[in-house]
Amino acid sequence: MMIQDIAPRRLNNHYDPEESPDEESYLLFFRDGGVLIRQVDGEISFIQARELGGEIPPCTYFFSVDDMKFFLAQGDGPQGEEYAYLTRGQMFRLQPMWKRFIAVTAGQLACWYDDNKFCSRCGTPTKHDKVERMLQCPDCGLMIYPKICPGVIVAVTNGDRILMTRYVGRPANMFALIAGFTEIGETVEQTVEREVMEEVGLRVKNLRFYKSQPWSYSDTLLMGFFAELDGDDTVRVDHQELAMAQWFKRDEIPTKPDGVSLTNEMIIAFRDGLM
Repeated sequence: MMIQDIAPRRLNNHYDPEESPDEESYLLFFRDGGVLIRQVDGEISFIQARELGGEIPPCTYFFSVDDMKFFLAQGDGPQGEEYAYLTRGQMFRLQPMWKRFIAVTAGQLACWYDDNKFCSRCGTPTKHDKVERMLQCPDCGLMIYPKICPGVIVAVTNGDRILMTRYVGRPANMFALIAGFTEIGETVEQTVEREVMEEVGLRVKNLRFYKSQPWSYSDTLLMGFFAELDGDDTVRVDHQELAMAQWFKRDEIPTKPDGVSLTNEMIIAFRDGLM
């Protein structure tokens, strides 16, 4: 289970520019990269349009979850001690999971809208397309789609051992796997081979795709791979990125399930003998 696994609820991210909020719709206000939420009994709560007393601000349709519609609202939202603007990172551990997923996904889109108010080619203010989720320059015609960066997560294995890492600046108990973004002109399989060589100086073979994950915290579409060591197992750590990289046997893996990330799920799958 990962953050996007919100079943039995279902995300419908089809863009409909004709959608407008009614009193039951949820309005998401953003400030400095943070979304306005209210915590009720320790759980995330969003603001419904009916709470604003009939004063619904200009809105842009985000998506729906089941029959609940969510909108990007302009201006300032309600104020009070129970309200707070939280960034995607600050919401990492909040519950319930499906509401956290809504918040971080909406945050990804809100940042994209905010970053593309003007055309990067000619500086003209952009406009919303009338058919799809796209911004377009009315002057030069530049089309701008939501930012999604392909990246890989790689579990390098050698028999009953897996290579686990910790990135520079992370807590000592926060383990990870090899990861990196796909560069211009390479396949994701080539990304796997390059990132493993760059970060730990190892060669790999027999790549097996595991699954993918939308990771709104960094505008990324992650693709998880298991890869077998090819040759010498001596690790040569790139200390600019990694604080450590170490082989762990299945019964030595210190990681516990977090129900959030692809990295964690892959480590647990290997620990439990599923991969």
